[in-house]
Amino acid sequence: MDLVLAITPAALVALAVVNARISGMEAERLHSETQSFASIVRALSRSLSPDAVVESIVHELGAATEADHVAVVRLRPGSSVLEVTFVSMLPGAPTSNSDMPISQLERPDRRRLRDRPPQPRDDRVRLVDGDSISRWLAGQEAGPELEGSPLQNRGVRSRPGDSSGPGYDATARELADRIAFRLREAYGLRNTLAVPLHTGRSIAGAIVLSRRTDDAWPEAAVRLLNSAAAEASAALARVYSHQAAESDARTDQLTQLPNRRYFDEYCRLLASRRRSTDRVAIIAVDVDHFKKLNDQYGHQVGDVVLRAIANAIQFSVREEDIPARFGGEEFVVLLRNPSQGWAMEIGERIRQNVREMDLIEAGVTERVTVSVGVASGSQAGEPIEDIVERADRALYAAKRSGRDRVVES
Repeated sequence: MDLVLAITPAALVALAVVNARISGMEAERLHSETQSFASIVRALSRSLSPDAVVESIVHELGAATEADHVAVVRLRPGSSVLEVTFVSMLPGAPTSNSDMPISQLERPDRRRLRDRPPQPRDDRVRLVDGDSISRWLAGQEAGPELEGSPLQNRGVRSRPGDSSGPGYDATARELADRIAFRLREAYGLRNTLAVPLHTGRSIAGAIVLSRRTDDAWPEAAVRLLNSAAAEASAALARVYSHQAAESDARTDQLTQLPNRRYFDEYCRLLASRRRSTDRVAIIAVDVDHFKKLNDQYGHQVGDVVLRAIANAIQFSVREEDIPARFGGEEFVVLLRNPSQGWAMEIGERIRQNVREMDLIEAGVTERVTVSVGVASGSQAGEPIEDIVERADRALYAAKRSGRDRVVES
């Protein structure tokens, strides 16, 4: 008894010391986790592009979670392609950037999806095809292939806009798992942890952590990853919204061609970076007798004609050329480094393609034609606005000489 009484105080003191050390380590860990999250939030708040959003989180997230690799996978707006940024935490290792078609997310082997424990059967989202995934990612209605899944059960709406229901959460987890599965295949990863990204009211990709050991991911890493994904999702939604607004401001809403503001800005940027050997040509296009067409058929039909002409122009030019709606019934095309005679050939191609348009369904029975003016840079460094002015003069020369023709200045 005396021995027990002698040992007990020492044991209590030792236990108190151990508890104090554990409490101190826990406090230090929580402080470190908080500091890492604060660093991520500060970096995200300054991000002005999707690439900046990715750059601002990967290294801090990798270091804080002790991951060997961090991958950010995001849907390219307006496409069916996922952009993959894969970063190794090894010093000096290069960042890998690649594309992943949405079709690659179809029907992975469920037995190899090890990132999370199996869910009860009723709570699983059935594996569906790439088209359905694409619609989900784009925020559109799910097709009939999702019927019978949790998205159609228990009153859960079958669209990503229902971002609070169990169906949406299950689908988001499912897509994150599929992305992690494909990354494991592509990069030979071993132990992954994945969470989905959201932009607005749709699923937009995932963040995936990887490590070489099979040890379970610590709760701190899971918490930090979920918090970082939520903040990154908000940052991406903000950036994409800003980019969409900028794009709308530079796009003609009727024809979906760049508008005059975009064209002028592009010309200024091109002039500032233009080399002495760069050549520029301008094609000016104007619809013949458009006022008469509007008066005869109405403005609604006139809008249909303008859209058809915009399509004909886009079909006629190269991918690197810049077509734009200059205003009213006038269009313009900038050609970069055209070969000799190429501008006239494109101008003639536009004139012919417009003349061959079939507008019977719109109620237009006669031919719609355009007059075209062409001007090429006559000397190195000639201001682009001077070339535009010469193309405009050539356009009016085509009008005066009978319309439905191409004139070169």
